[in-house]
Amino acid sequence: MSGRSHYDLVVIGAGSGGYAAARTARDLGASVGIVDRGPLGGLCILRGCMPSKALLASSDRVQAIRTAVALGITTGEPRVDMPYIAARKRALVGEFAADRIDGIERFPLHRGQAHFLSERELAVGDEILEADSFVIATGSNVAPHPLPGLVETGFLDSDALLDLERIPESAIVLGGGYVGCELGQFLSRMGAHTQIVIRGEHLLSGADTDIGETLTEAFRNEGIAVHVRSRMQSVRKERGRKILRLERDGIGLDVDAEEIFYCLGRVPNIAGLELERAGVTAHSVTGIETDASMRTTNPRIFAVGDVTGEFLLVHIAIYQGEIAARNALSGGDERADYRLQRSHTIFTEPQIAVAGASEKELQRAGRPYVSGSYAFAEHGKAMCLGKTDGFVKMLADPAGGRILGAACIGPEASELIHEIIVAMHFNATAEQFAKIPHLHPTLAEIWTYPAEECAEKVGASVVGAPG
Repeated sequence: MSGRSHYDLVVIGAGSGGYAAARTARDLGASVGIVDRGPLGGLCILRGCMPSKALLASSDRVQAIRTAVALGITTGEPRVDMPYIAARKRALVGEFAADRIDGIERFPLHRGQAHFLSERELAVGDEILEADSFVIATGSNVAPHPLPGLVETGFLDSDALLDLERIPESAIVLGGGYVGCELGQFLSRMGAHTQIVIRGEHLLSGADTDIGETLTEAFRNEGIAVHVRSRMQSVRKERGRKILRLERDGIGLDVDAEEIFYCLGRVPNIAGLELERAGVTAHSVTGIETDASMRTTNPRIFAVGDVTGEFLLVHIAIYQGEIAARNALSGGDERADYRLQRSHTIFTEPQIAVAGASEKELQRAGRPYVSGSYAFAEHGKAMCLGKTDGFVKMLADPAGGRILGAACIGPEASELIHEIIVAMHFNATAEQFAKIPHLHPTLAEIWTYPAEECAEKVGASVVGAPG
C-alpha cells in the first residue's frame, strides 16, 4: 500500500448522517477526512426520500384528476407519461445530489471501499488513513430475498422501482411497511392492478392497530388488494406470468402478476468493513451496536444512521451524526434523546404522521395514559375538501396532562404533526394545547378536539373547541 494520511476524525459514508458528522467536526476546528465508494449523495437523495416523493407527486395528481368528479369536475382518464415522470425525477435527484456533492468535496475525499486494519487505521484502496476517532455512516441495503424461486423468476426491489419507465399491467408487492405502502399505492394509481402481501393483520404492522386498519381499508377502497395473514411460500413463472404461492389460514393460494416488487425492508451495510479488527461489535440484521452517545464497543469509533439498524430516518441520522462528532472531538458523553426525534411520517394517501410515543409503545412500557381522538369525517374543513378518511388522536399523562404522543392519519398529516412536535418540545399539557387559538375553518383546528377530550379526562377545565 502507498499513501498515509492522519485526521482528527475520519467519516466512512457521505450520506446524511456522515455528512452531518463531518460538517459538525469541521465547524469545531477538527481535521476531517471522508471515505465513500460512491455514488455520492446518500440513500435519501439517490434512492430514498427524494426520488420517491417526486414520483408520488405525479401519482397523487393522477388520483386527484380521477376523483375530481366528486367535486363536480368531469375529465377523461389521465394519460400517464412515465418516461417524462422518470426524467423529472432524475433531474430533481441530480439537482439535490449536486448540492450535496459540492459540500462533500470541500473535505478531503477518499473514494473506495473502506476496511479497518486496526482500531486506529483504515485502508481505502492503496491508502491508509489514521485517525483519533471514526464515524461509521455506511447506511443500509435492500434486505436479502430468501423466498424460493424469487431470484430465478425475477423481481424488482424498491431501488429498481424508482427507476421504472414503464408501469406493468399488474404487480405484486411483497411487504406492507412504509416503502411497500407508498410504492404500492404509486403503482396502483399509475395503472397497475396491485396486490400487497403481508404477514400481519393490517398494513404497517408496527403502527397502532387503528392506524394500520384505517390505511388497509383506504387501500382496499381504492382498489388495491391487500392479502393479510399470508405466508409467502414460493415463486414460479408460467406463461409469462409471475405466480406467488401463499398460505393463509392453512389454505394454499396462488396470486399472479406481470411483475413482483420486493419491499421487505433494509439491512445495515457493514459488509467488507472488517469491524472485528477495530473491536466493533455488529450483527448482519440489527447493525452496529451503539450506546446513546453513538459510541460502539470501541469508544473511539462511533456509528450513526441506518447502519445502527434502529431508526431508518434521515433526520435521526443527521441528529446522531452531530452528536457523534461532538463526542468524538470532546471525549464527552452527550446522549441522544429520541422522545421527539423518533417522530415520523408516511406519504401514503391518507398520509400518516406520529409524534412522540404510540399507544403500542406506552402499553408495552406499562405506562398509563389517557387518549382523545376525532375523525376527519366529522371535521368541517376535511368535509369541504372531500378528504374524510382517517382521524387524529392525542395521548396524555393522566397525572398532569402532559402530551405523551399523537398520531394523525388523514389529509396533510405530514404538515399537521409539526404543531404537536412543537407543543411537546415545550412540554405542553393537553389543557394548554386546547387553549391555543386555532383558525377556522382549517385542518389544524382538528387537534383541539382530542386535546380537549384528554384535558377533560385529567380533570381540567377547557374552553370549548371551535365549531
